Amino acid sequence: MKKQLLAYLVFFTGLSLYSQQLYMEYGSTISAFDYKNSQGQPLDNLLSKSKSYFGMGYRQVVNKQKTMFISAGVSYNNYGAIGSESSVDNFFAWDVSYLGIKAGLDIRLFQLQDLLFFANASVASEFLIRGNQTINNDVFNLVGEKEFNNSILFLRAGVGLQYPISNSTAIYAGYTYGKSVLISSGENAEKLKLSAHQFGIGFIINLPNCFCDF
Repeated sequence: MKKQLLAYLVFFTGLSLYSQQLYMEYGSTISAFDYKNSQGQPLDNLLSKSKSYFGMGYRQVVNKQKTMFISAGVSYNNYGAIGSESSVDNFFAWDVSYLGIKAGLDIRLFQLQDLLFFANASVASEFLIRGNQTINNDVFNLVGEKEFNNSILFLRAGVGLQYPISNSTAIYAGYTYGKSVLISSGENAEKLKLSAHQFGIGFIINLPNCFCDF
């Protein structure tokens, strides 16, 4: 994990030297859990919970027509779920937070006056930094547990719109849907796959070397 973080740090440092824009976003995440215990048995009747997320990073135009943008940044995502099993009188809950390293692509679809519409896709490597699992009255810390996946790969796609509020700043809103792919897990470990709807708003700010408008 340390080698991965070092590689990401070098990548972001290099990207920041050539990036034209800075973005920041905040929003709500509605997540769904697909859980299997160490015996491979699924847990049904799980209900999603609304949590928050935050992200920031750099954005760069990749063509002269300014219709394609690449981005790279960090994110802090919270996911949660609750459920119960009436046959055994059990209550379950998860509350987890992942730090993510994200790379994405934005494609401009069309424009209505100053309003721009985009499609986007991204991939993120996310690491569990805080999390607990509640079973009835017992609470278990998930961070560092070998029987629980602490690292996931998250794939997302969505749409967004952007509107300029000055020569150097634009506000945007967007929706994405994503699913996780396990990238570390023991052979007989608990497995947790996530899917998430995210609704967010944010700002795009031109950096001094951009010399561009919206």
